[in-house]
Amino acid sequence: MLNYVWTALIFLGIAAAVSVDITESAYNRFSNNVPLQTKITLLGEIELGEKVPAQISFEKSSLSKHFNQIIEKDLEVKTDLIFSDSTNGVAIIKVNSAMPKVLLDMAKVNGKEDDLMINISSFASTGENLYTAKLNFEEITFRKIKEVTNSAISFAETAVKIALGLIGIMAMWLGIMKIAEAAGVINILARGLRPVTKFLFPDVPHDHPAIGSIIMNVSANFLGLSNAATPFGLKAMEELDKLNENKGTATNAMCTFLAINTAGITMIPATAIAIRAAAGSAQPAIIIGTSLFASCCATIAGITAVKLFESLSSGKKTDGSSFSFAPLFKILKFVVPVVLAAVTLYFTGVLSYISVDFVKKTIELFSTIAIPLIIALFVGAGLYKKVKVYETFVEGAKEGFNIAVKIIPYLVAMLVAIGIFRAGGAMDWLIYAFTPLTDLVGMPAEALPMAIMRPLSGSGSLAIMAEIISTHGPDSFIGILVSTFFGATETTFYVLAVYFGSVNIKNTRHALPAGLIADVAGILAAVFIVKILFT
Repeated sequence: MLNYVWTALIFLGIAAAVSVDITESAYNRFSNNVPLQTKITLLGEIELGEKVPAQISFEKSSLSKHFNQIIEKDLEVKTDLIFSDSTNGVAIIKVNSAMPKVLLDMAKVNGKEDDLMINISSFASTGENLYTAKLNFEEITFRKIKEVTNSAISFAETAVKIALGLIGIMAMWLGIMKIAEAAGVINILARGLRPVTKFLFPDVPHDHPAIGSIIMNVSANFLGLSNAATPFGLKAMEELDKLNENKGTATNAMCTFLAINTAGITMIPATAIAIRAAAGSAQPAIIIGTSLFASCCATIAGITAVKLFESLSSGKKTDGSSFSFAPLFKILKFVVPVVLAAVTLYFTGVLSYISVDFVKKTIELFSTIAIPLIIALFVGAGLYKKVKVYETFVEGAKEGFNIAVKIIPYLVAMLVAIGIFRAGGAMDWLIYAFTPLTDLVGMPAEALPMAIMRPLSGSGSLAIMAEIISTHGPDSFIGILVSTFFGATETTFYVLAVYFGSVNIKNTRHALPAGLIADVAGILAAVFIVKILFT
């Protein structure tokens, strides 16, 4: 399944890029080789071959006609002209975000992203230091294909940086995990959650090290400690692979674990809260309830989907008995009341009596002390149990280094495909295709790019969320909605690439469909709860 998705991302991205380039060439969007009449004020004397300070004035009517689109204001640019003779020369102008978008698009194609070269001809005086001239912007061709190339190279470098950046934190957390395991802390947690883990992972012995790593991973995600969740998750995959009799193919337990991860059940979406606070939100933590509701729905959908796929793929459970939904109903009996209680708190207005500053400070305090507290508790437990904490830590840290290096090829493959997909413009195709569906559920068109990008790229979805919040405001309906999207779902493709790559899994079976079902459920639940509470 992942092979087809990976291939589709690449070919859709390239196909979109080619179609855009053909269209732009056919309509000459950038007016290649078409001169633009303009006015120039020289701020120095003309000397051939030397830089002459100047100010170029572009009238909005001339720019609009030249590029065949509406330009809303006149443009004045200061630059240095270099004359080859008395009537011809060249200049490089600096572009910025205040300039028309078409100039920004042109600048990204050749050379530096903020430079745009122009050729000057028919330079003629109209008064003291005042001149008219015809300008030709540098020729723009294969814009999207060049963006695809640059994006593929850039994302490949990013993938390696991510993997290398994981080495330190992987070594630290797996070292701490090794101490907790030796001290018996993980076993205590596993015993306490045995009813849940037995249903979710019936093929994994309840005292197996994988259970402890899974618990720590899910707990870290739930508490918003994303920098701790990944090392625990990679360790869990390594332990699950030890039980795998068919190497290279994902087991039922692996698929279930990935479904839970891609659902991303979260109580404290710290990153989204921080972005909202930085944007000046009066209630940056208001999305805690909405994110918890939506991520719970995503988790329920992911677990249900993965269990259904297990039943459909084998018709029997691994012990030969018929598949039953009874354990799932037990989980729902616990989860549903919690979700309904959270919604009731919103409707009854109980949360309105809680100070926003108190919630914000509580979250900040928890985020600050959580990691040091976990380290201190685990190391303290190790000392109490007379574990050789230093030697044990180093042993676990070595495992972290090996795992971080192993995921590089898989991470490069996935991020390069996502980079090509984004840069080529295939995202616009998806938005166009899904707009009728999102209109049916009442999702604003402005939020659709965020919903589509979230499973693909964490940094991409973060940038889209920040842009939407800055445009519409953090406390607007759309601002709260996209913040909830970020807290309610995970970067499915990244998670699959990293986790499965760490144990060389090539056949991911039903992990990707289950993860995407969880994403869709999380998005729909977010739209549902935000519409109820904030419209």
